[in-house]
Amino acid sequence: MKKLTLLSAAVIVALTAPTAFAKVSEAQAAKLGTELTPLGGEKEGNADGSIPAWDGGITKPVAGYEKGMHHPDPFPNDKIEFTITNANKAQYKDYLTPGQMKLFELYPDSYKMNVYQTRRTASVPQFVYDATKANATRAELVADGNGISGASIGVPFPVPQNGLEAIWNHVLRFRGVDVETARSQAAPTASGGYTLVETAEEIRFQYSRPEMTLDKLKESNTLFYFKQVVTQPARLAGTALLVKETMDQEALPRQAWTYNTGQRRVRKAPNVAFDTPGTVSDGLRTTDDFDMFNGSPVRYNWELVGKKEIYIPYNDYKLHSDKLKYEQILKPGHINPDYVRWEKHRVWEVKAQLKDGMRHIYKTRVFYLDEDSWQVAMADMYDNRDELYRVAVAHAINYYEVPTHWTTLEVIHDLQSRRYLAMGLDNEGRMYNFDAKLSEANFTPAALRRAGIR
Repeated sequence: MKKLTLLSAAVIVALTAPTAFAKVSEAQAAKLGTELTPLGGEKEGNADGSIPAWDGGITKPVAGYEKGMHHPDPFPNDKIEFTITNANKAQYKDYLTPGQMKLFELYPDSYKMNVYQTRRTASVPQFVYDATKANATRAELVADGNGISGASIGVPFPVPQNGLEAIWNHVLRFRGVDVETARSQAAPTASGGYTLVETAEEIRFQYSRPEMTLDKLKESNTLFYFKQVVTQPARLAGTALLVKETMDQEALPRQAWTYNTGQRRVRKAPNVAFDTPGTVSDGLRTTDDFDMFNGSPVRYNWELVGKKEIYIPYNDYKLHSDKLKYEQILKPGHINPDYVRWEKHRVWEVKAQLKDGMRHIYKTRVFYLDEDSWQVAMADMYDNRDELYRVAVAHAINYYEVPTHWTTLEVIHDLQSRRYLAMGLDNEGRMYNFDAKLSEANFTPAALRRAGIR
């Protein structure tokens, strides 16, 4: 894949130097909103015009949209420009990840990528841009990268100096303030059969609240609260999880609790982290695969490899549509490629290598972060034999009523079993509620027990 020219000499030095936790200069921060987008992406398009300049993204809902609706496609008349298949993939290999190349090989007759015009639609509210600029010269990593300080609300490191800063940008990207979701997941067998698992989720983003201050964050040491309750199928209904994510995980690691319907008890769950199998995932993902990556980065050495142009899912409104049924999306081997929109975008490549003496089923992970949103768009995971093990794909849209760029579906492909896990299915369910009013009282062990009782 072709590497792009990096943004400044300071960044070039940072990519080749040992991990450093220095803040950026006022001169570098001054580029935000001018040479760079307010979140740190390159404002200008690429040399051949296939990636346009960022013009602010989508900042208001499309005509006809009302809250509670699935989001109408802002670009319904866009046509497929070309299609990548196993037969012609070599022609596009400079813009494909190893994981994408492998999927073509595994499913040569069915896997394809329909490529559309690139539209840089990512955006967030102005108060997030303002906070990001303030963070740029004061945010820093603490506890050897296992926490942050000096940042609130916005992206902490819009001009990243190392891989740890980049992955923290993904973890702390803006996704709203109080959010309720009703989502489903499925793990189709090799023949395509699946059982739908439905969940209700609540998320209170402490870090992102407009009124949040550095002192309040330091005092609470809380980034967000997350509660998930399985509602279907009946045999799993009531299974529940509560997570309190901390800002300095060295001072206090992630706090988690589970509710077991058989025992009707809430238990502390310190193992809900790292490579513990994900909730009702059929063993197809780890806990830290959720949201493409979450939790403590402490088990890996992180390298900021550089920037490149690749094809990633973007503006996946067709896949998001409530006109689709799950059976139309979920197919043997992979989701239906006819509903996926691929575009060429610039991404940061971040490589995570397992530290000596640390344990994880992934020895190496390579993340590709969208420059305009810090959303991890693709991830390749390798096992302890250095073989490509899993490939994760984030299908994102702009939820323009907020606005925020976030996933409508995440798919994790297990290359060894030739199965996949589709998380976040919402076509047949109700839409995200970004106007939820959630208090900290919603996220206590007692609240978890009440939510789990069925």
